[in-house]
Amino acid sequence: MGAKVLRAVVLGPPGSGKGTVCERIARSFGLQHLSSGQFLRESLGRGGGECPGCPPGPGAAEMLSCRSPSPSLPAGFPRTLGQAEALDRICELDLVISLNIPFETLKDRLSARWIHPASGRVYNMEFNPPHVHGIDDLTGEPLVQREDDKPEAVAARLRKYKDAAKPVIELYKSRGILHSFSGTETNKIWPYVYALLSNKIPPLHSEEEN
Repeated sequence: MGAKVLRAVVLGPPGSGKGTVCERIARSFGLQHLSSGQFLRESLGRGGGECPGCPPGPGAAEMLSCRSPSPSLPAGFPRTLGQAEALDRICELDLVISLNIPFETLKDRLSARWIHPASGRVYNMEFNPPHVHGIDDLTGEPLVQREDDKPEAVAARLRKYKDAAKPVIELYKSRGILHSFSGTETNKIWPYVYALLSNKIPPLHSEEEN
């Protein structure tokens, strides 16, 4: 019999660091980090599992599966009450991690993001800039800023997320499974996320290793 699967989701607005948190959880607790597309393909390929066919929505960018093959931790999903209700029909969650980052911090993070279109490489002009301004490090090709990363679009995205996510957060709060973490830096939020999960599943690596 396999180990009990921890079913959880990581919620947070665009730019809140959901992907980074999921990568650290994957390393620390021995989970496999999958994109939503990979997860769906693998679920279908093995004929289902504990939570087969989890519907992808906006922001369902990362998914993690436990040491057993069952999916355990989608990042950024669900974003709406309808998605939360769909997820309820698939599996019962054990906990929900919500990342609360100040509006201005998110706006600055997203507005400073530029990408290399061909590869999808992402740069941030504040903490991960290219060696040459506006140029991809590996190809020398120009970087572009997505339309939805421009300041006015970012503000609209964040307002839209807040409105849609509020009933989702209230739902999980009413069930007693919501755990909220506030801050402006992932490195300062991470120790608290690690401590929470360490009480649920045994870590493979210490907090300091991440």
